[in-house]
Amino acid sequence: MKNFLRIFYLFILFSGVQSNSIAAEKIEYLKTDWSFKGLFGKFDRAALQRGYQVYTEVCSSCHSMKYLSYRNLAQKGGPEFTEAQAKAIAASFEVKDGPNADGDMFTRPGKLSDKFVMPYENVKAAQAANGGAYPPDMSVLVKARGGGVDYIYSLLQGYEDPPVGVTLDDGVYYNKYMYGNKIKMSNQLSDGLVEYSDGTNATVEQMSKDVTTFLMWAAEPHLEARHQMGFKAIIYLIILTVLVYFSMKRIWSRIETEV
Repeated sequence: MKNFLRIFYLFILFSGVQSNSIAAEKIEYLKTDWSFKGLFGKFDRAALQRGYQVYTEVCSSCHSMKYLSYRNLAQKGGPEFTEAQAKAIAASFEVKDGPNADGDMFTRPGKLSDKFVMPYENVKAAQAANGGAYPPDMSVLVKARGGGVDYIYSLLQGYEDPPVGVTLDDGVYYNKYMYGNKIKMSNQLSDGLVEYSDGTNATVEQMSKDVTTFLMWAAEPHLEARHQMGFKAIIYLIILTVLVYFSMKRIWSRIETEV
Protein backbone atom coordinates (compact mmCIF):
# COMPACT_ATOMS: atom_id res chain seq x y z
CA MET A 1 0.00 0.00 0.00
CA LYS A 2 2.81 2.39 0.88
CA ASN A 3 4.55 1.65 -2.44
CA PHE A 4 1.31 2.28 -4.29
CA LEU A 5 0.83 5.67 -2.60
CA ARG A 6 4.45 6.60 -3.28
CA ILE A 7 4.05 5.81 -7.00
CA PHE A 8 0.74 7.69 -7.05
CA TYR A 9 2.30 10.82 -5.53
CA LEU A 10 5.22 10.67 -7.95
CA PHE A 11 2.77 10.39 -10.83
CA ILE A 12 0.83 13.45 -9.66
CA LEU A 13 4.05 15.40 -9.17
CA PHE A 14 5.35 14.46 -12.62
CA SER A 15 2.02 15.33 -14.26
CA GLY A 16 2.04 18.74 -12.58
CA VAL A 17 5.58 19.51 -13.69
CA GLN A 18 4.81 18.40 -17.22
CA SER A 19 1.63 20.51 -17.37
CA ASN A 20 3.52 23.56 -16.11
CA SER A 21 6.26 23.10 -18.70
CA ILE A 22 3.70 22.77 -21.49
CA ALA A 23 1.89 25.88 -20.28
CA ALA A 24 5.19 27.77 -20.10
CA GLU A 25 6.01 26.83 -23.69
CA LYS A 26 2.58 27.75 -25.03
CA ILE A 27 2.79 30.51 -27.60
CA GLU A 28 0.00 32.95 -28.31
CA TYR A 29 -0.99 32.74 -31.97
CA LEU A 30 -1.42 35.78 -34.17
CA LYS A 31 -4.97 37.07 -34.24
CA THR A 32 -7.03 38.51 -37.06
CA ASP A 33 -10.69 39.09 -37.80
CA TRP A 34 -12.19 36.02 -39.47
CA SER A 35 -15.41 36.76 -41.34
CA PHE A 36 -16.66 33.20 -40.83
CA LYS A 37 -16.48 33.25 -37.03
CA GLY A 38 -19.60 33.59 -34.89
CA LEU A 39 -23.24 32.65 -35.31
CA PHE A 40 -23.70 34.90 -38.34
CA GLY A 41 -20.26 34.22 -39.82
CA LYS A 42 -19.91 33.98 -43.59
CA PHE A 43 -17.00 33.40 -45.91
CA ASP A 44 -15.62 36.40 -47.73
CA ARG A 45 -16.02 35.38 -51.39
CA ALA A 46 -13.19 37.63 -52.57
CA ALA A 47 -10.88 36.19 -49.88
CA LEU A 48 -11.79 32.63 -50.94
CA GLN A 49 -10.97 33.39 -54.57
CA ARG A 50 -7.68 35.04 -53.60
CA GLY A 51 -6.93 32.12 -51.29
CA TYR A 52 -7.45 29.67 -54.13
CA GLN A 53 -5.03 31.74 -56.23
CA VAL A 54 -2.38 31.54 -53.47
CA TYR A 55 -2.93 27.79 -53.12
CA THR A 56 -2.63 27.25 -56.88
CA GLU A 57 0.42 29.46 -57.44
CA VAL A 58 2.31 28.71 -54.22
CA CYS A 59 1.08 25.65 -52.34
CA SER A 60 -0.17 23.21 -55.00
CA SER A 61 3.31 22.32 -56.24
CA CYS A 62 3.77 20.30 -53.03
CA HIS A 63 0.43 20.03 -51.20
CA SER A 64 -2.58 18.15 -52.53
CA MET A 65 -6.27 18.77 -51.85
CA LYS A 66 -7.59 15.35 -52.78
CA TYR A 67 -11.12 15.80 -51.42
CA LEU A 68 -11.96 18.81 -53.59
CA SER A 69 -13.31 18.76 -57.14
CA TYR A 70 -13.17 21.69 -59.53
CA ARG A 71 -16.98 21.86 -59.43
CA ASN A 72 -16.70 22.84 -55.75
CA LEU A 73 -15.18 26.15 -56.81
CA ALA A 74 -18.55 27.19 -58.24
CA GLN A 75 -20.78 25.82 -55.47
CA LYS A 76 -22.90 28.04 -53.25
CA GLY A 77 -21.21 28.92 -49.99
CA GLY A 78 -17.73 28.59 -51.49
CA PRO A 79 -15.54 30.78 -53.71
CA GLU A 80 -18.52 30.99 -56.07
CA PHE A 81 -16.61 31.32 -59.30
CA THR A 82 -19.03 31.30 -62.22
CA GLU A 83 -19.49 27.95 -63.94
CA ALA A 84 -17.57 29.28 -66.94
CA GLN A 85 -14.68 30.36 -64.69
CA ALA A 86 -14.64 27.00 -62.91
CA LYS A 87 -14.60 25.17 -66.26
CA ALA A 88 -11.71 27.35 -67.44
CA ILE A 89 -9.80 26.64 -64.19
CA ALA A 90 -10.34 22.89 -64.58
CA ALA A 91 -9.33 22.96 -68.25
CA SER A 92 -6.04 24.66 -67.36
CA PHE A 93 -4.89 21.39 -65.74
CA GLU A 94 -3.95 18.15 -67.46
CA VAL A 95 -5.59 15.02 -66.07
CA LYS A 96 -4.42 11.46 -66.68
CA ASP A 97 -7.30 9.33 -67.93
CA GLY A 98 -7.89 6.02 -69.63
CA PRO A 99 -7.38 3.47 -70.78
CA ASN A 100 -8.55 4.35 -74.30
CA ALA A 101 -9.69 1.93 -76.99
CA ASP A 102 -6.06 0.85 -77.49
CA GLY A 103 -5.56 0.21 -73.79
CA ASP A 104 -3.30 3.22 -73.31
CA MET A 105 -3.50 5.96 -70.70
CA PHE A 106 -3.77 9.51 -72.00
CA THR A 107 -3.94 13.08 -70.76
CA ARG A 108 -6.80 15.48 -71.32
CA PRO A 109 -7.91 18.90 -70.05
CA GLY A 110 -9.58 18.78 -66.66
CA LYS A 111 -13.36 18.83 -66.21
CA LEU A 112 -15.57 20.10 -63.39
CA SER A 113 -16.07 16.53 -62.16
CA ASP A 114 -12.32 15.93 -61.73
CA LYS A 115 -10.63 16.05 -58.34
CA PHE A 116 -7.87 18.62 -57.85
CA VAL A 117 -4.75 17.43 -59.65
CA MET A 118 -2.23 15.82 -57.29
CA PRO A 119 1.32 17.24 -57.31
CA TYR A 120 2.92 13.77 -56.98
CA GLU A 121 2.11 10.30 -58.22
CA ASN A 122 2.33 8.75 -54.76
CA VAL A 123 3.65 9.20 -51.22
CA LYS A 124 7.12 7.88 -52.04
CA ALA A 125 7.51 10.35 -54.90
CA ALA A 126 6.44 13.19 -52.60
CA GLN A 127 8.95 12.17 -49.92
CA ALA A 128 11.76 11.78 -52.45
CA ALA A 129 11.13 15.31 -53.75
CA ASN A 130 11.03 16.84 -50.26
CA GLY A 131 14.03 15.37 -48.49
CA GLY A 132 12.05 12.56 -46.89
CA ALA A 133 9.23 14.79 -45.59
CA TYR A 134 5.69 14.24 -46.83
CA PRO A 135 3.76 17.48 -47.50
CA PRO A 136 0.36 16.92 -45.84
CA ASP A 137 -2.85 17.05 -47.83
CA MET A 138 -4.53 20.42 -47.26
CA SER A 139 -8.17 19.38 -47.67
CA VAL A 140 -8.85 19.19 -43.92
CA LEU A 141 -5.55 20.56 -42.61
CA VAL A 142 -7.26 23.27 -40.56
CA LYS A 143 -9.18 20.63 -38.60
CA ALA A 144 -6.17 18.37 -38.22
CA ARG A 145 -4.02 20.94 -36.43
CA GLY A 146 -4.49 22.24 -32.92
CA GLY A 147 -5.18 25.95 -33.06
CA GLY A 148 -7.02 25.65 -36.38
CA VAL A 149 -7.01 28.74 -38.55
CA ASP A 150 -5.01 30.80 -36.04
CA TYR A 151 -2.22 28.20 -36.10
CA ILE A 152 -2.02 28.02 -39.92
CA TYR A 153 -2.20 31.81 -40.21
CA SER A 154 0.57 32.24 -37.64
CA LEU A 155 2.76 29.46 -39.03
CA LEU A 156 2.89 31.09 -42.46
CA GLN A 157 4.27 34.26 -40.83
CA GLY A 158 6.39 32.64 -38.13
CA TYR A 159 9.70 32.16 -39.95
CA GLU A 160 12.68 33.86 -38.34
CA ASP A 161 16.34 33.31 -37.54
CA PRO A 162 16.89 30.69 -34.83
CA PRO A 163 17.78 31.94 -31.33
CA VAL A 164 21.34 31.75 -30.09
CA GLY A 165 22.23 28.19 -29.20
CA VAL A 166 19.69 26.57 -31.52
CA THR A 167 21.23 24.63 -34.40
CA LEU A 168 19.31 23.41 -37.41
CA ASP A 169 20.10 20.55 -39.77
CA ASP A 170 20.33 21.16 -43.50
CA GLY A 171 16.89 21.66 -44.99
CA VAL A 172 15.32 22.50 -41.62
CA TYR A 173 14.01 25.98 -40.79
CA TYR A 174 13.06 27.80 -37.60
CA ASN A 175 9.42 28.78 -37.10
CA LYS A 176 8.32 30.08 -33.71
CA TYR A 177 4.76 28.77 -34.16
CA MET A 178 5.68 25.27 -35.34
CA TYR A 179 5.49 22.44 -32.82
CA GLY A 180 9.10 22.07 -31.70
CA ASN A 181 9.99 25.22 -33.73
CA LYS A 182 11.59 23.14 -36.51
CA ILE A 183 10.00 22.73 -39.91
CA LYS A 184 11.18 21.27 -43.22
CA MET A 185 9.09 23.61 -45.35
CA SER A 186 10.96 26.78 -46.19
CA ASN A 187 9.28 30.19 -46.06
CA GLN A 188 7.01 30.20 -49.08
CA LEU A 189 5.56 33.70 -48.88
CA SER A 190 7.06 37.10 -49.62
CA ASP A 191 5.44 40.44 -50.36
CA GLY A 192 4.24 40.68 -53.95
CA LEU A 193 4.74 36.97 -54.62
CA VAL A 194 1.40 36.74 -56.41
CA GLU A 195 -0.50 39.36 -58.37
CA TYR A 196 -4.08 39.35 -57.22
CA SER A 197 -6.55 39.66 -60.06
CA ASP A 198 -8.73 42.01 -57.97
CA GLY A 199 -5.84 44.40 -57.32
CA THR A 200 -5.48 43.63 -53.58
CA ASN A 201 -1.99 44.27 -52.24
CA ALA A 202 -0.39 40.84 -51.84
CA THR A 203 1.45 41.25 -48.55
CA VAL A 204 2.57 38.20 -46.57
CA GLU A 205 -0.14 38.93 -43.99
CA GLN A 206 -2.84 39.25 -46.67
CA MET A 207 -1.81 36.06 -48.49
CA SER A 208 -1.64 34.16 -45.19
CA LYS A 209 -5.16 35.25 -44.29
CA ASP A 210 -6.58 34.53 -47.74
CA VAL A 211 -5.14 31.04 -48.13
CA THR A 212 -6.11 30.15 -44.55
CA THR A 213 -9.68 31.29 -45.29
CA PHE A 214 -9.67 29.03 -48.35
CA LEU A 215 -8.40 26.10 -46.28
CA MET A 216 -11.13 26.71 -43.69
CA TRP A 217 -13.76 26.53 -46.41
CA ALA A 218 -12.20 23.34 -47.80
CA ALA A 219 -12.42 21.74 -44.36
CA GLU A 220 -15.96 23.02 -43.68
CA PRO A 221 -17.68 23.70 -47.03
CA HIS A 222 -21.15 23.71 -45.41
CA LEU A 223 -20.26 26.09 -42.58
CA GLU A 224 -22.64 28.85 -43.72
CA ALA A 225 -25.56 26.42 -44.06
CA ARG A 226 -24.80 25.09 -40.58
CA HIS A 227 -24.77 28.62 -39.15
CA GLN A 228 -28.12 29.36 -40.80
CA MET A 229 -29.59 26.12 -39.46
CA GLY A 230 -28.33 26.93 -35.97
CA PHE A 231 -29.87 30.42 -36.11
CA LYS A 232 -33.22 29.01 -37.25
CA ALA A 233 -33.09 26.43 -34.46
CA ILE A 234 -32.50 29.16 -31.85
CA ILE A 235 -35.42 31.24 -33.18
CA TYR A 236 -37.64 28.15 -33.15
CA LEU A 237 -36.69 27.34 -29.55
CA ILE A 238 -37.34 30.93 -28.44
CA ILE A 239 -40.82 30.92 -30.04
CA LEU A 240 -41.56 27.49 -28.59
CA THR A 241 -40.47 28.63 -25.13
CA VAL A 242 -42.73 31.70 -25.30
CA LEU A 243 -45.71 29.60 -26.43
CA VAL A 244 -45.13 27.03 -23.68
CA TYR A 245 -44.82 29.80 -21.09
CA PHE A 246 -48.13 31.45 -22.03
CA SER A 247 -49.85 28.06 -22.35
CA MET A 248 -48.73 27.05 -18.87
CA LYS A 249 -49.75 30.46 -17.51
CA ARG A 250 -53.24 30.08 -18.98
CA ILE A 251 -53.63 26.54 -17.64
CA TRP A 252 -52.56 27.53 -14.13
CA SER A 253 -54.83 30.56 -14.17
CA ARG A 254 -57.83 28.24 -14.72
CA ILE A 255 -56.74 25.94 -11.89
CA GLU A 256 -56.36 28.86 -9.50
CA THR A 257 -59.81 30.17 -10.48
CA GLU A 258 -61.44 26.77 -9.79
CA VAL A 259 -59.74 26.51 -6.41
